[in-house]
Amino acid sequence: MTNASHKTTLDIHRYMRGRVVAAAALPLLALFYLAYVGFAFDVPKLMREAEGRNAAILLRDASHYKIHVDTPAGQIKPSVSVEGERKGRFADDQLPAWVEPGTTQTIIDLGADGSVSVRPTITTIFTADRQFEIQRDGRKLRLVAAPDILPENMRVGPRRITLTGDNSRVTITPRGTLVYRYFFGWEMFWFARDSRFADMSLATLMRVAAVDDRVDPEHTNVSLMLSDVWYNPVWRHNEVVWAIGETLLMAFLGTLGGAILAMPLALLAARNINPLAPVRAFIRRVLDFVRGVDALVWTIVLARAFGPGPMTGTLAIMITDAGGLGKMFSEAAESANQRTLEGVKSTGASSAPLLRFGLLPQILPVLVSQTLYLFESNIRSATIVGAIVGGGIGLLITQSLATQKDWEEVAYYLSLIIVMIMFVDHLSSRLRLWLIHGDK
Repeated sequence: MTNASHKTTLDIHRYMRGRVVAAAALPLLALFYLAYVGFAFDVPKLMREAEGRNAAILLRDASHYKIHVDTPAGQIKPSVSVEGERKGRFADDQLPAWVEPGTTQTIIDLGADGSVSVRPTITTIFTADRQFEIQRDGRKLRLVAAPDILPENMRVGPRRITLTGDNSRVTITPRGTLVYRYFFGWEMFWFARDSRFADMSLATLMRVAAVDDRVDPEHTNVSLMLSDVWYNPVWRHNEVVWAIGETLLMAFLGTLGGAILAMPLALLAARNINPLAPVRAFIRRVLDFVRGVDALVWTIVLARAFGPGPMTGTLAIMITDAGGLGKMFSEAAESANQRTLEGVKSTGASSAPLLRFGLLPQILPVLVSQTLYLFESNIRSATIVGAIVGGGIGLLITQSLATQKDWEEVAYYLSLIIVMIMFVDHLSSRLRLWLIHGDK
């Protein structure tokens, strides 16, 4: 074996050993990093303190609605409403069948969870195999009758006693008895309780719309139905659609403005377009600075300068996108085929025709695809930015989260955002193909 072949063999063995060491070291480094993150963020403590039941309640609140049965202390007559809304209150002669007010007590049927008997000073909870009797004594509560061992889903205190079932919750305080009963779906999504079409089934609505006489002589039944849905005071569909449009407008104007600002900056930063190295370096540092500051930070800064509103969010998105798109556009320009540019230049073309016919056709697919991708991403960003500046669907999400009870509205808004992003993704794909390939 010659010295050259021996050296080659040693190099191969050395290279293979390096690959083996690297392959073994990378998983170990990943495990070390995960362990560090676990201790840094105190993940074991978070796991111990996590309340799975609270997460289940949150998911249930997002997909179910509650009917509140509120009986003040010292009374028998309950107030029944959907989600405790004044606009969702049941009339006294239209109470649900499972609420039975009487002369001495009100019986509330909770289905599989049992029932509740409400009297002026005593509330009795009946479950499948147990009975709990709570008496009000001034500003305190006394558990008069109860088993020796209380269930895990019951919380007992001197001023508050709560029993949570699979589809209900009973809360007793010195002020009264509040019963929640959960039902699947979003109640009053189409018609509020005060609508003339509130209690009609789908078949009845179709008959009223197509056959029956007009409810209002001046309007058709269909127009009245659409008006009641559009101006629903509980779900506020008209305001939600307006907020969605505001979010789309913030994302669109921010992306468009960012692309317009990025194009000249990208040309000034490209080596094959701008021969002046100091200018290129300065423009690149400007793009780095603009891109390095997150859109949320720009939102806070601009909100202090211009005040809240959708335009502030639009400016924040535009500034951030100008940095990101400027870098991508400049790299696309530098990767363009130089022979094409030299061919156009050999015809005696000036700078504008050179860019128009030599550079733009080459980088157009990158410009279009990256701009449309950022537009889709900015729809999500506009939601967060809108929550800060008070505009768009983000503002409605913030308002619903602030109540700590309107989780079904949060689920509704998030569903609309997902549908909106899917629609924009489909539309942008079609637009990108049309711009790049034309009618083919």
